[in-house]
Amino acid sequence: MDRTKVVAVFVLTAVLAGCSKQPKIVVGAKNFTEQNILGEIVAQQVERRLHIKVERRFGLGGTLLAQQAMLSGDLDIYPEYTGTAFTNVLKKTPSAGADFDPAQVLAQVRAGYAGWKLEWLDPLGFNNSFAVVVRGDDARNRHLETISDAAHDKAGFALGVGYEFLSRQDGLPLLTSSYGFTWKGTPRSMDLGLIYEALRQKQVDLIVASDTDGMLSVLDTKVLRDDRRIFPPYEACLVVREAALAATPGLREALAELSGKIGPETMRRLNYEVDGKHRSAADVGRELLGK
Repeated sequence: MDRTKVVAVFVLTAVLAGCSKQPKIVVGAKNFTEQNILGEIVAQQVERRLHIKVERRFGLGGTLLAQQAMLSGDLDIYPEYTGTAFTNVLKKTPSAGADFDPAQVLAQVRAGYAGWKLEWLDPLGFNNSFAVVVRGDDARNRHLETISDAAHDKAGFALGVGYEFLSRQDGLPLLTSSYGFTWKGTPRSMDLGLIYEALRQKQVDLIVASDTDGMLSVLDTKVLRDDRRIFPPYEACLVVREAALAATPGLREALAELSGKIGPETMRRLNYEVDGKHRSAADVGRELLGK
C-alpha cells in the first residue's frame, strides 16, 4: 500500500473513532401515548439545546423493564410518575384514606432512587392519577358520582384495564379490595389505546384510565371520584442517571427547562392530538417546544 493510501486509511480510522466518542443520550418511554409524547419532548429538547445525538427507545413494556434499563445503563432518561415508583418500584403499600402529600411522596421516591444513582428532576407540571371511568349515560341513569357508588351498584360492572394495571400494587388488587367490587365476569386487559373504544362499544362498562387522557375531553364519560383516596399522586417527572448528568455538560439545565412547563390541560390536549387526531408524537412535541 502506498504512502497516500496509508495516510488516507489512518485519517478515516481517526474520524470514525472520533465519531464513536461523540456524546449520546438515550431517551426511553413506556408503551402508551403520553409516554411517547413526553419521550419525544425530552429527546427534541436535548437535541435542540445541546446539539448532541439522541437515541430513542420507546415502547418499553412496563415500569419494571424501564427501571431495569436505567439500572443497566441502557437508558439515560425516561419519564415516570411518582405514585408508580412509590408503589411498584419501591414497594410502598398504598391504603384507603392515606391522603398522600405529593411533596412527601416525591421526597421518598428521590431518597429511594438515590441508592441506584438515579435522580428525579422537579415535576413537569401535571398529576396523571388513575381515572375510574364510566359512560356518561350510565353515570346519569345509575346516579354514579364516586367509586363507592359504583362498587355498591347491584347491577355491577364489566371491567376493562391496561395490562399492567392487573398486577401492580396500586392497581386492580387495591381497587377491588379497597372498594369491595364484585366484577361482572373476568376483568378484561387490553392495550390502553383500545380502552375507550371498548367502553364506547359496551364491551366493558367501567375502565381504569388516566386523568390526562385526551379522550376524556371529547367523549361522554364520567370520571368517578376516588372518595376513599386509595391512589397516591402520580406527578410526572424525568428520571435521569447521575452518570449521564455528570458526563454531559448542560444536560441538567436543558431538562430543568421542562419542569413545571406541561400542565394537565396541555397534556390532555397533546394526548388528544395523537389519539384523537392521529398526529405523530414527534409533531406535537415539536409544536410544544416551538420548533
